Amino acid sequence: MKIRERLVIAFLIIITIPVILIVAVGGAIISHQMNAIQQSYDVESNTIEILINPIQVFNRLTDSIFKTIQEQSKENPDQFLNQTYLDTLNVELTSKFSYLVVEHNGSFSYIGNTDEFEPICSSVPDYGSDSTNIDGGFYISGSNASLLKQQDFYFTDGTKGSVFLITSLDTILPQLQASAIQFITSFILIICFTAVILVLWIYQGIIRPLNTLRIATNQMREGNLSYEVKAESNDEIGELCEDFDKMRIRMKELIESRMLYEETTRELISNISHDLKTPLTAIKGYAEGIIDGVADSPEKMDRYLRTIYTKANDMTVLVDELSFYSKIDTNSMPYNFIAININNYFNDCINELTLDLEVKNIDLGYFNFVDSEQEVWADAEQLKRVINNIIGNSSKYIDKPRGIINIRIQDANDFILVSIEDNGKGIDSSEEAQIFERFYRTDASRNSSKGGTGLGLAISKKIIEEHGGKIWATGKLNVGTTIYFTLVKRNDEVIEPEKVAPTKFINRKERVKHE
Repeated sequence: MKIRERLVIAFLIIITIPVILIVAVGGAIISHQMNAIQQSYDVESNTIEILINPIQVFNRLTDSIFKTIQEQSKENPDQFLNQTYLDTLNVELTSKFSYLVVEHNGSFSYIGNTDEFEPICSSVPDYGSDSTNIDGGFYISGSNASLLKQQDFYFTDGTKGSVFLITSLDTILPQLQASAIQFITSFILIICFTAVILVLWIYQGIIRPLNTLRIATNQMREGNLSYEVKAESNDEIGELCEDFDKMRIRMKELIESRMLYEETTRELISNISHDLKTPLTAIKGYAEGIIDGVADSPEKMDRYLRTIYTKANDMTVLVDELSFYSKIDTNSMPYNFIAININNYFNDCINELTLDLEVKNIDLGYFNFVDSEQEVWADAEQLKRVINNIIGNSSKYIDKPRGIINIRIQDANDFILVSIEDNGKGIDSSEEAQIFERFYRTDASRNSSKGGTGLGLAISKKIIEEHGGKIWATGKLNVGTTIYFTLVKRNDEVIEPEKVAPTKFINRKERVKHE
């Protein structure tokens, strides 16, 4: 879920859930308290009337007592001169937020609540006045709003008397107070409940992934690039986690690559030092022999000088190979890709190689199984280097009295497959991939009598890969080794070879565009 959708849902939850819960809880509270009012005060009234017209409710609270007062005024009016009776009646009225006032012959003989009566005493109607304006009562407005019920009568001695039942309207029913308190409490609890749910939801979807990213950042800062960040949601935060983990993996690969490069560099320097040390030692030794006069005859002098020349030449070959490998390893070697007729090209190569191999007592077999007009995209000079490196490597490790090297060319769909097989000492299956590493030799010691730089097959691998092909090897100990590599075919749809820039490096993707 996207963060925008999450925020919209959170907004709707904030609005709808509290409203629904407040309506439900408020309805239950009001219903309960209205039932309590009806049971406590024997008032049958609906919720709306109690809330909208509370005067009617207060008026009905004292109906039963007022009827008792009316009956008493007719049957025994002198009871309203009895202090004990009046106190008992006033106590009963107090529970209904009311009090009793008795007027006898123009003066107030009994006041049930002096503090509340004094502010309204001037508003009390006279004897015999029509004071009814609300369901048998008289409403006194002002800061001390009250509801007054009046019963006029005559005492047995003929004097005038009035009984006033006064209800204070400034008082709220306890049930309504409880309802308000419960409603406010419920509102606070509902808001807190909704907030907790939203906080947990947002924490689950946003805060926790951010904490995970923070922990991962700290781990990366401490150098731990193995701490994996898993995306737990399908939103922007999840995408950020995925991108962060990809960045972590990329950084780890770069650091490992850098470490491998540094290790390889150290190994390269060590190997170069070792390979240069051998001819340098020989040159130094023979030069000292000449200086010390050991070469005391023309024959010895000639042999010493030729040895020095040979070792210096070996060093030159090594330096040239290293320089060339450095160029192709850094992708700074320019290639001149052209369409080459595979049949004509290999015929020329075979003619050049045959004489050299005959001197070494090696028979060269050539088997071409592709169409005579088939062409491939290749740099002729670099491809010849590959063939010479492979043939040279094979000839060095042939340990049979009669050596055999067979070159086979076959069709492989979009590629041409070239295999070069020899009957030399062979390689173990565990070394099939290693022989293409720079400076790798199958000899246990680098003091090999076979010579060479150990870069030939590594250079061949880089060249073939830049040609868009693959190279690999198979072999068996004491039987022989076969090197395979592929070249990209030139199809009929490709552009003319002369339109390809002669010195521009063209990678495989660019060749596909040409094709």
